[in-house]
Order: sequence, then C-alpha cells, then structure tokens
Amino acid sequence: MDKSVQRAERVFGMTFASVYPLLVKKVERKGRTQDEVDAVIEWLTGYDKQELLAQLDKQNDYRTFFAEAPCINPHANSITGSICGIRVQDIEDPLMQKIRWLDKLVDELAKGKPLEKILR
Repeated sequence: MDKSVQRAERVFGMTFASVYPLLVKKVERKGRTQDEVDAVIEWLTGYDKQELLAQLDKQNDYRTFFAEAPCINPHANSITGSICGIRVQDIEDPLMQKIRWLDKLVDELAKGKPLEKILR
C-alpha cells in the first residue's frame, strides 16, 4: 500500500470526536466561538445540533461521520482554496474532499472571514 493511501486511511479512521476539540481550539485562539464551528459543520453536513452532539458521543470515525451526514450541502463544491498545499477542489477521493472542505471552512473561520461569507 503506498504512503498516500496509508495516510488517507489513517485520517479516515480518526474519530471525529478527537478532531472536534482541535477545530474549536483553533478558532477560539483567534477569537471565534464553538457555536461558529458548529454552524460550519452543520452547514456542510446537514447535521443539526442534537445530531452533531450524538456523533460526538458515538465516537464515530471520519468515514462514518460523513457517511451518516444527513445531506452534504449542495454548495460545498463552491469551497475552493488550499489546505496543506493541496487545492480542495482538485481532491479526487470524495471522503478526503469532504474532510478538507471542513478543514478549509474552519481555516476561513480562524482567519476572521465573516460567517455569512463562509457559508456560501
């Protein structure tokens, strides 16, 4: 198995509950809030607040978190730009693209972009 596939499998197997506090911490350091992170996640995935909390409680991995998402936002394809030097719109693996979309939205939040512009 090549290294990029191994790396992707490792990311897919990470629990969303282990990543979520890191996303919140990243934006809070920049003066943003957990509620704003939740709004971004809810916009992208279609989860409501209760469903998001249930996902955190279940300790689902990224693969399951996105597989159980009620509805990926139809405007998610408008998320563009780079994360870790990789253009999110060019990512071929659908699951990795969803993960990177989330990373990009949280990154925009941390950089101070207004929430109404992030939620395209």
